[in-house]
Amino acid sequence: MKLRIGLIALLILFFLVAPATATDLRRELTDASTLAQIIDNNKLRVGFSTFVPWAMKDKKGGYTGFEIEVARQLAADMGVEVQFVPTKWSGIIPALLTGKFDIIIGGMGITPARNLQVNFSTPYEFTGMSLIANQKLAGGKLGLEAYNDPQMTIVARIGTTAASAAKKFLPQAQMRLFDDEGQALQEVLNNRAAAMVASQPFPEFQALKYADKTFLPLGGKTFTQEPIGFAIRKGDIDFLNFLNNWILVNNASGWLPERYNYWFTTQEWKSQVE
Repeated sequence: MKLRIGLIALLILFFLVAPATATDLRRELTDASTLAQIIDNNKLRVGFSTFVPWAMKDKKGGYTGFEIEVARQLAADMGVEVQFVPTKWSGIIPALLTGKFDIIIGGMGITPARNLQVNFSTPYEFTGMSLIANQKLAGGKLGLEAYNDPQMTIVARIGTTAASAAKKFLPQAQMRLFDDEGQALQEVLNNRAAAMVASQPFPEFQALKYADKTFLPLGGKTFTQEPIGFAIRKGDIDFLNFLNNWILVNNASGWLPERYNYWFTTQEWKSQVE
């Protein structure tokens, strides 16, 4: 009888304490979230790397581009300042995980391999891979399959989905990878590579700029499509919820499509970077 009474008392105590414990735990998780820290510090730290026209150095020594504008608007809607942290693409995820910044806003394609390391928001844009080729070395060859050849040297930026796409779709070609898109492009311009794999509209813009040396084997079309998302550290539900709803609202209002069209379908911004 005494044992039964004791068990009943323990059960009553458990049900009285459990809600309070759960409430305290929720409060601790909320207070520890990256979102709360950003608000407390009045600063959103953004990791990115330069890709045309996602993020580029401008004439004033700062940065401009689609992602830069997105990051500024995101910070403004949070009521905080923005701090840009330029980072080499090959080390950008490790830098996020060690806390060097709060979020990656850098045209990062959502992939299963990356998702094992970070959490992605819902896509806020889509991109795809294309080719820019050297007129002399490529001999005017058209179509993707023409470049899947051991005689073809293909370049791309290391650590990018462009490099992954090149390896997947052009496995027979000779592959050379570089830290910077500009370095890879110079290989094509200087007759050291037949073609470069990069996300649109980089190939199209460069083909217009270097029309005497290059051409578009795919006519500006892409051979892949990939979703682009914000990347944050795992386990941060509050921050992820805010980002997903921010994307939803800004897609619905038309702001994200409008700014994408400006940066990706026009060159009105070129005076900012040249």
